[in-house]
Amino acid sequence: MSDIDLKQPIRGDKGANVLGPRNPEVEAQNPDILLPPETDHGGIPNLKFPFALAHNRLEDGGWAREVTHRELGSLEELAIVNMRLPAGVVRELHWHKEGEWAYVLKGRVRFYLVDDQRQTLIEDLGPGDLWFAPAGFPHAIQGLDEEGTEFVLVFNDGNFSENQTLLVTELFAHTPREVLAKNFGVPVEAFNGIPAEEKYIFRQPVPPPLEQVRAELGAVTFTDKYVFRASEIAPTPYPGGATQVVDSRTFPATELAALFIDLEPGGLREIHWHPDADELQYYISGKARVTVFDAVNNARTFDYVAGDVGYIPKTLAHYIENTGDEPVRVLNIFHKSEYKDISLNNWLALTPKHLVEGHLDVGDPLISSLRATRQPVTKG
Repeated sequence: MSDIDLKQPIRGDKGANVLGPRNPEVEAQNPDILLPPETDHGGIPNLKFPFALAHNRLEDGGWAREVTHRELGSLEELAIVNMRLPAGVVRELHWHKEGEWAYVLKGRVRFYLVDDQRQTLIEDLGPGDLWFAPAGFPHAIQGLDEEGTEFVLVFNDGNFSENQTLLVTELFAHTPREVLAKNFGVPVEAFNGIPAEEKYIFRQPVPPPLEQVRAELGAVTFTDKYVFRASEIAPTPYPGGATQVVDSRTFPATELAALFIDLEPGGLREIHWHPDADELQYYISGKARVTVFDAVNNARTFDYVAGDVGYIPKTLAHYIENTGDEPVRVLNIFHKSEYKDISLNNWLALTPKHLVEGHLDVGDPLISSLRATRQPVTKG
C-alpha cells in the first residue's frame, strides 16, 4: 500500500498528516481510531482485541488461544478462548474453577461430561450448537469426522486462563502412587506408565459412533441438559437482520446468557445498554462499527472484523452497525443467566411526548417515529 492510499487524520481544520512510520493494514481495519467521528470524546479505554494478536498455544495436533484481562484490560467478568481440534484430537479430561460456555464455529465435536448427580453426557454437536459445563464438572472435548472442529469458549471470570485448568494427568502425576493404589484398589505398579506432565491437547483415533460409545458404558444414567442445539432454532427476523436469545429460560443449565445477532449490510443493532452484565462480543463474519457512550461526556468508536473480540461494560450505551458489504454475525455473551437490555428507542417511546420534546428540543419526524414495539435491528 503506497502513501497516496493512506487516509490522513484530518477533518476540516482539525488534525494533521502523519509524517512518521505507519501500519497501513492496522489503520485500514480501524478507520474510526485514526480518524474518529466528531462525536467521540474523552477517555474510554480500549474495548477491542483481535485473536490474531493472541498468543497461540500449539499442541500435539491442535491449538488454543485466549483473550483475557491480561490481553484486554477492560475484561473483568468474562474471558474467551478459541480452540481447534482436528479429527480425533482430544482436549484432555479436565475441570475448571469457572463455568464454561461454548459455541461450535466449524466442524463436529463430541462433548463428554459427568455431573454431580453421576449423570453422563456424551453428545455430538455441530456448528451453532452450545454446551455449558458448570464450575467443577469434569469434561473433555474431541474433534470428529474428517476436519474435526473449531469452537470458542467463554468463562465467567476475566482473569481465567486456559493454562491454569485442573487436568486429570496432573492430578495423577502429583498424587503419591501409594495413595492412587489405595484409592483404586490396585497394585502400585499399575501406575508405572502414567504421564509425568499434562497432555492438554493430544491425538487419538476418531471415536466410534455415539451409540456404540454409550452402549459400552453399560447401565449409566445419561443426560443432555448441558447441551443446547441452537442450530435447530430459527432466529427472530427484523428489518435489517435477526436475533436469537439463548439464556436460562430456554437453556436451563446455562449460567451465561447469549444474544446472537445477524446484520445485513447497512443493518443496525439499535442503541441500547445492558443493566446488569458486561457484554463480551465475538465477531464471526463481516465488518462492524460500535460507538460506546459513558459518563461524563465520554464516547469512543471502534471497528471490528471477523476474529475480533469486543467488550462493553454494563450500563454503557452502544450500537452495532454493519459497515461492510457482507453480513455481520456476532456472538454477545453475558455474565448473567438471563438476558436483559434497555432500548433507547423504547425508553423514549414510553416517555410522555412533552418530556422528550423538552429534553431534546426536537419535534417531528423523531417524535412521530418513536415506536413502543421493540425493534432491536433496523435497516440503515
